Amino acid sequence: MEPFTTHTGRAVPLRRGNVDTDQIIPAHWLKKVTRDGFEDGLFEAWRRDPEFVLNQERYRGATVLVAGPDFGTGSSREHAVWALQNYGFKAVISARFADIFRGNSLKNGLLTVVLPQETVDRLQQLVEADPTTEVTVDLVTRQVRAKG
Repeated sequence: MEPFTTHTGRAVPLRRGNVDTDQIIPAHWLKKVTRDGFEDGLFEAWRRDPEFVLNQERYRGATVLVAGPDFGTGSSREHAVWALQNYGFKAVISARFADIFRGNSLKNGLLTVVLPQETVDRLQQLVEADPTTEVTVDLVTRQVRAKG
């Protein structure tokens, strides 16, 4: 993963709380030993639903995931981070992350951003209203910005 100090990209709202690592990447994907090819397993069970956000054309190419609270709970599974990265996500924004998931993300170069739940809710609403909205995560100024 290329290090960055600022990332700007479109976002996808994941309005689900308590997303555990088994939901992010199911256990049968853990047999792979390389760090690539996990994007097809990302949220595998949910992606069977044609209405799931990652199946919606309007969110295709998003690089920022705006998730519900308590993202990445459950077992320590670096594969969950790899799946998010392989799909193209550079940053995940949530009100709360599991500590182990945050540690694995840091170690593997996936940015986790903690914001107040009200701010996450507003950001999700903004992206839902206009999926072309770009979200900027600026590490230097420690800000998340979006127009709207």
